[in-house]
Order: sequence, then structure tokens, then C-alpha cells
Amino acid sequence: MELALAPADLAFRQAAREWLRANYPGEPRPNDGPAMREFDLEWQRRQWAGGWAGVSWPKEYDGLGLPVLQQLIWLEECALIGAPDIDSRFVAVNHAGPTLIANGTEDQKAFHLPRILRGEALWCQGFSEPQAGSDLASLRTTGVVDGDALVVTGQKLWTSFADLADYQELLLRTDPSVPKHKGLTWVICDMRLPGITIRPIKTLDGLSHFCEVFYDEVRIPLANVVGAINDGWRVAMSTLSFERGTAFTHGQVQLAAIAERLAGYLQQTDAAAYRPELIERLATARAEIAALRALTYTNAMRNSDLAVPGPEGSLVKLAYTELRQRLMRLALEIVGPGSDLPGITTATWDEDYLFSYTETIAGGTSDIQRNIIGERVLGLPR
Repeated sequence: MELALAPADLAFRQAAREWLRANYPGEPRPNDGPAMREFDLEWQRRQWAGGWAGVSWPKEYDGLGLPVLQQLIWLEECALIGAPDIDSRFVAVNHAGPTLIANGTEDQKAFHLPRILRGEALWCQGFSEPQAGSDLASLRTTGVVDGDALVVTGQKLWTSFADLADYQELLLRTDPSVPKHKGLTWVICDMRLPGITIRPIKTLDGLSHFCEVFYDEVRIPLANVVGAINDGWRVAMSTLSFERGTAFTHGQVQLAAIAERLAGYLQQTDAAAYRPELIERLATARAEIAALRALTYTNAMRNSDLAVPGPEGSLVKLAYTELRQRLMRLALEIVGPGSDLPGITTATWDEDYLFSYTETIAGGTSDIQRNIIGERVLGLPR
């Protein structure tokens, strides 16, 4: 399948490429802690000052108001200059902002959206819990209405960048007497409120991007409810639809670069020293990457007129994360542990391979994605 872009899209790609090459920070990005937060926010501020923040956000909320296709092009160009796949801005720009645009009050939008685009605030996501990961609707963190506030008690787990975030998209159980999907509420949580305790979690790659978050009678104003009380499942599904929409475009470009670099490595070495099966797997991976890109563009065009993307994003999420694991394993077998090919990633192959296992879990496991595809895309019975 050949993806032919219109002249306006090609012009946008060229303009984006030129601006990114001239403006992306030249210094290495810190990989953890407050220095990483400041690097990411400064990059967002630079995009804002240059007129490139919020490519597909509506103009009335200070975005560029451009089609989703051009958002894809922007993400591809960001990947080509070496910008990170997912950084600490990810939830704010790709989750919270779009969710507020679709579901928030005008006061919520007026306060938070400018801060996100201008690089003044980071967000994290408070969805998963020790007993509610894949089965998100089983969450137990409670919010009890007390006057003009929700009093929140419970725990969240695997909360990326919670120790660096200013705000959180927090999903609570506000009515335990109704079926589990019907008693949830989506709220904006200020991470500086009394009663919040954050504990970083060190993962296999040696970093601490994930955190546990504990809530001990934290009072969140009712004005921070997005949607309505007990309407949280609907709002959360829109959040996850945005996450699975264009979020993996950047990673696909990186996968393509890795595959081509591996092919070049094999051409420059004695290919006879490698098992034919490895070469066949690399050829298959290159074809799968091309097919995944075509699927991503197809979904973007299908959802271009929708306020909230449809469930087809789960197709991309499932294909991308499992393909990434296979390619990282293949790279490890070809190049060897503790080594890397310059110009692809900042980590070694073994670090990338270990990290790839988080991607088929985070944002909904592969099994959950298959359920969504079966029920909501194919129309199969539960």
C-alpha cells in the first residue's frame, strides 16, 4: 500500500522538519528525575514559542487546529530527530488535554489547557491499582462526597512520573452499590494536596519512572470532576481512546529505523555467520512495520471527524507493542547484549528488550486489547 500525501501535507512535513532540526535541544535528555522534567517542559515551552504546540488541538484552545493526519506527520518528524517516544509530557499532551477538550467544563479547560501547551504543568495517570490493572473497573480507591469535596482514600500503582507531576487524571469509585462500571468518577487531582504519598518504583532498566501513590482522606474539590459523578467509565474510555489513537506513531518510526540499521549491520558483516532464520525474521519485521504504518494512517483518517477516536486504536496498540518486543529480541540476538548501534536509541539492546515487556502491559494488556477488538471492532459476543 502506498501512502500518498496531499501537497498541503507534504508542505507541512517540510516545514515541521526544518523547524524541528533547528530547534530540538542538542544536549542529551536526562533519563530520570527533576532534570528530566525540566528538559521535557523546556521542550514543550520551545514548541509553544515557535507556534508548534498542540498540532491537532482546536484553535479555540490555543492549538493549531490541524487534521489528525498532520499530527501523525509531526510525530513522525519528532521521531526522526531523536525526540523520545514517551516522555513526562505524554499524559498531559495526549491524555489529559484531549480528555478535557472533549469532556471538561469551560473553567477546567481555561485553567489547565494553556498550562499544558505552554509547558507549565505535567500530569500523571491514576488508573491502575494492585487489584485493578487489566480489569480497570474493579478499582477500589474511593471518593466520598463531603460538602463541596470528594474525600479520597486508596492506592494507585504503576503511575508514571507521579513524583514529577503537578496534576493527575484520577479514576475513583464513588458509588459501590451499582455495577462496577457505573459507579466510577474521573477527577483532576492536584498532586500537592495533603494526604498524598508517592513512592517511586525501580524497574528492570534501573529507572524509577513508575510510582505507587497513596491517598489518605485527600480532599478534592467537586469542581474538579470531569463529566459527572459516576460518569467516569465513559470519560476514562475517551482517555484511553486518545492514548491508543496516534500515541504509537513515534515508536513506529523508531522501529523502522532499528530494522533498517539492523539490515545495514548484517550487510556490513558476514551474514553467513547468522542463522538464516534471523534474516527471515528481520525481513518479516520490516514488512510488519510497513503494514502497521498503513493501519495507523487508515485509523487516523477513519477517526478524523470524531471528537473521540474509535476502538480501532486497540489494533495499533496490540500490533505495535508485540512487534516491538519481537524486534528488540531479534536485535539482541543479532548484535548481542551490552552493545548498541549508534544513532538508534540511548540504551543498549538488553535495556530496550527488558523495557519492551512493560509495553504489552501498560495502557491495557494485550489480552484486554484482544477483548476490545473482538467486542467493539468485530462485534463478537463477550
